[in-house]
Amino acid sequence: ARVALGRRLFHDKSLSADGSVACSSCHDLARYGTDGLATSVGAFGQVGPRNAPTVVNAGWQFRMFWDGRAATLEEQAKGPILNPGEMGMPDGDAVAAALRATGQYRESFARAFPGEKEPITFDNYAKAIAAFERTLVTRSRWDSFLEGDRAALSREEKRGLKTFLNAGCMVCHTGRLLGGATYERAGVVEPWPNQNDLGRYVVTRDEGDRMVFKVPTLRNVAKTAPYFHDGSAKTLDDAVRMMGRHQLGLDLSEDETRAIVTWLECLTGELPPSDLVD
Repeated sequence: ARVALGRRLFHDKSLSADGSVACSSCHDLARYGTDGLATSVGAFGQVGPRNAPTVVNAGWQFRMFWDGRAATLEEQAKGPILNPGEMGMPDGDAVAAALRATGQYRESFARAFPGEKEPITFDNYAKAIAAFERTLVTRSRWDSFLEGDRAALSREEKRGLKTFLNAGCMVCHTGRLLGGATYERAGVVEPWPNQNDLGRYVVTRDEGDRMVFKVPTLRNVAKTAPYFHDGSAKTLDDAVRMMGRHQLGLDLSEDETRAIVTWLECLTGELPPSDLVD
């Protein structure tokens, strides 16, 4: 019941200040939890400063948002709806009041949070969204390969994996999600071209956190262009070359880039059709 409620809330545009956007507007599940834009558009047509990270497999990452300012999915769910540049609601009380006013949610919240005197609260809104997002998990041929099926990847994909490993990409893109577990500075070797967004520094004010961002997961990465916090790479080939240059100090050849991209494409999984319906 809680997951079903969260799915409904995730797609509900009426919960934005002007009724124009929902969570799914920036995190379109038909686009693997992204919106295909360099930076996202919020209520009243406002263009935000960052690229929308995918919500698919987000429940297993160590922090939320590019700058890691939220520790849990519940905390993350409270952010965009109150952000003036995103969904634009004034505060949590206003969100709860909007949910109560329609009358459409009373039964769903009661089922999702049984025994509570007033189940429609801002905290429960966030819990329901988080419960739904934790179900957004994808399997791919990569999982079969990890589990011992060596035939799950083609020869070209295995060559791409070897190229990825030899280049050193796995230092940051590690673990089952191939990312989502650490922070890293954008521009370790060569300065990042766009210095307008200082990343985690905005949260901590620690000089060591300038240009530091959460390392994104590579799962479904072939479906989530454009790339990086600023959406500066339009294609996966561009993203791989930029990572090689700025993070590793490597000028990857066209053949090396294509090999890595070929492997990255095998990380694409599928979501249940029911999740794609708004």
